[in-house]
Amino acid sequence: MDGHPEQDALIWVGDDLVATRRLSWAELDAEARAIAARLSELCPPGSRALLLYPPVEFIVAFLGCLYAGVVAVPAPLPGRYPHERRRVRGIAADADVSVVLTDSANAGTVREWAHAEGINHLPVLATDEDHFGDASRWAAPPADHDTIALLQYTSGSTGDPKGVVVTHGNLLVNAHTMITALEIPADTRFGGWAPHYHDMGLMAQTLPALFLGTTCVLMSATTFLKRPHQWLAMIDRYDIGWSAAPNFGYDLCCRRVTDEQLAGLDLSRWRYAVNGSEPVHVATINAFAERFAPAGFRPETACPCYGLAESTVFVSGTGSRPPKTTMIDPEHLAQNDFVPSVNGRALAGNGAAPLSDVRVVDPVTRQVLPEGKVGEIWLRGPSVAQGYWRKPEATARTFQAETACGDSGFLRTGDLGTVHDGDIYITGRLKDMMIVRGRNLYPQDIEHELRAQHPELGNVGAVFTVDTELVVTHEVQGRQDEADLRDLAQRMKQTVAREFGVQVGGLALLRRGGVRRTTSGKVMRSQMRELFLQSDLDAEYQA
Repeated sequence: MDGHPEQDALIWVGDDLVATRRLSWAELDAEARAIAARLSELCPPGSRALLLYPPVEFIVAFLGCLYAGVVAVPAPLPGRYPHERRRVRGIAADADVSVVLTDSANAGTVREWAHAEGINHLPVLATDEDHFGDASRWAAPPADHDTIALLQYTSGSTGDPKGVVVTHGNLLVNAHTMITALEIPADTRFGGWAPHYHDMGLMAQTLPALFLGTTCVLMSATTFLKRPHQWLAMIDRYDIGWSAAPNFGYDLCCRRVTDEQLAGLDLSRWRYAVNGSEPVHVATINAFAERFAPAGFRPETACPCYGLAESTVFVSGTGSRPPKTTMIDPEHLAQNDFVPSVNGRALAGNGAAPLSDVRVVDPVTRQVLPEGKVGEIWLRGPSVAQGYWRKPEATARTFQAETACGDSGFLRTGDLGTVHDGDIYITGRLKDMMIVRGRNLYPQDIEHELRAQHPELGNVGAVFTVDTELVVTHEVQGRQDEADLRDLAQRMKQTVAREFGVQVGGLALLRRGGVRRTTSGKVMRSQMRELFLQSDLDAEYQA
């Protein structure tokens, strides 16, 4: 900051891409100091503060917490749906927060939520009010690498939220590792729409920009979901070199950006199109590169990455080199063998994992597996978080795993995959893997294949098993009559049988919004399974 205090640190853009809020480095520092000074009067270091904000004000308050030695607890603003409001209350209760921080525009709504949820004893403070705190009274608290910086709550159930304990050291090491491993130039502008209360938006988008001392440009996820073109237009207009999104974001652009919108884009300066947070599909990488090549998008810009909140965020990435693609024999993969083939399932490599000790482990026997076998990815290294907040048993199970040969201190990621030619490959989630007639199948593969072959489908589906039967639920686009839906359902069943060699036992077609998702957009397959079992899907068509 000392070298360029008047340079933009944060820019917030509205629906029309006009900058509605700018903060220079000097302004950001002053506002963070003012918040920290006030917090220091209210809370001792180590107290927890629940942060309920729109993006830019959130970043200011987050830094204010770090400056005060107060543990930040990011969460989404309480939504209109009861389960969303209960989840935020669950986070507040689990973290045992001392104060709720928000902005003046949302303070009334947050106070109503706190009253309705029975936690109105917590003070709700609007940190953007005039004279909230006196920056000149700020004094740096004692802190080191082991001091807790934030509790990052994962997308778990409402009744059992898990807060990942992330220290100052975790944040610094992870940002430095990502920047150096991916060779990100110091003048790179960051930006995107990923929600700030999730690890991708905060720790893979905003904090690396602050670490480098460059500019971060932010837009709301709602703007992107309504008009995906605006994300790409923002990258063009604000000269953004690094932007991250889950795989579905790139899919959405391929499906929704028109030829006319494409003609007005220049994506030639975009250097890192980071794809992570959910399974990366080679078909999406290729489709996006082909669709936006006329706008100057280069194939090597695609940057598949692997990460998770329990390892702060970043584990591995491909950087500026073209992503590797390996064709895998699906029959062997169904038996947990990673066998390259001329034809088969295409998998994207996620780069190497600097500073992480990686093992591929049988999740049942805990035997370390040899090269060429698929197992659970285990990690050990300085980016791995300290555990789950006040959950010693869950922490021991997940963060203190020991292999069969006695090698200890590993993080169990819950992700299945392998290491091949130095790259981490992810094949699916352990909890999502389905065993159908002795074959291991991954729901994301089936969902993606159905969307690729049936354009009538929407952007999200959920595949799961009930006993030994495969069940497909998926949203459809627009309104279709019963005959069309019946025909679509039949063709979808044929696709699954042809591509995956299994029969569909149940199928439900839903209107938009019918598939339940977390606040970060991840499909809640277990909840969809329960709704199916309870005959509570409200399907447009069911077979």
